Amino acid sequence: MDDFLSFASFLEGAKKAAHRAMDEHGRSEYDNFALQGGVAIEKLAKAVLVSMNPVYLLEMRNGNPDMLLYLGGHLELGEEKVRTVGAKDAIKRLRTLGILPPDPQLDMLIELRNGTAHTSTGDRAKALLPALVESSWALLKKVGIDIGDFWERWSGAVFIAVDQQRSQVERDVEIRIRQAWHRFDDRFAGLPESARERALAEPSSAPYPFDISPFRAPTESHYYILATVGCPCCSGTAMLKVLPSRDIKLGPRLLMDALHCPLCLLSLESPAEVRAAGVQDPWQSGNSPQTMAVSGFQVHSPDAESGD
Repeated sequence: MDDFLSFASFLEGAKKAAHRAMDEHGRSEYDNFALQGGVAIEKLAKAVLVSMNPVYLLEMRNGNPDMLLYLGGHLELGEEKVRTVGAKDAIKRLRTLGILPPDPQLDMLIELRNGTAHTSTGDRAKALLPALVESSWALLKKVGIDIGDFWERWSGAVFIAVDQQRSQVERDVEIRIRQAWHRFDDRFAGLPESARERALAEPSSAPYPFDISPFRAPTESHYYILATVGCPCCSGTAMLKVLPSRDIKLGPRLLMDALHCPLCLLSLESPAEVRAAGVQDPWQSGNSPQTMAVSGFQVHSPDAESGD
């Protein structure tokens, strides 16, 4: 049988697709995550089937009858004539054999990958990361492949994805921090360490990252504050969106609402996510952060109003 249908070929293809899925998930490209995640499970499922018996790859519906002889090793076929079982049927066979349990989330991932699900992908796919992880573990266990050898640098993130001791927000934020770190690390791969240090030290010229979301403060004006803070991922200078308290008596106790780092591209989009990342109130660090007041749709320095 040809190399492209070998166990090693399927396993390597599954590994590459799984890693690409994690990259896409980290960039919030959930359509592509579903595509790559579905490909990873399909190839990993076929790796398991071919390790048991190559004939288990046989496509039963509208298949070439010569495929049985080809998979059995008694007939040569050109690659263009080779057709193997699809993802859904491969998973069905593995469930019949007791290797994969029923899992509606995995079924949804495959449907999104195939474009047959009657739903938009987006956040629906975002929540399917645990299904990808748990299914991959079951398949890897069957063929004796170590989780770390398959997932490599993503091993920590996939363990977090299924950690039920953490809240959903905590899991999501920790995964995004690890994904952002890999983006940051890749950005400086092959460059001298001084390039990374210089990027961390220099102020960012990245554009204003947040949507304007007017907040009605006690003065009835619409404004919020932007402050700089250390990024919980790369330690660079991140921009923190801070909402003034509705209770004027609270003074500097402001609500940390969102965070964006222009270096590693980590984005936290709610107070719960900012808290889960362990971001410290920048006014409690001993040094006042660089701040800008944002009023309406005009960004301006507070010093400009005072004439300083």
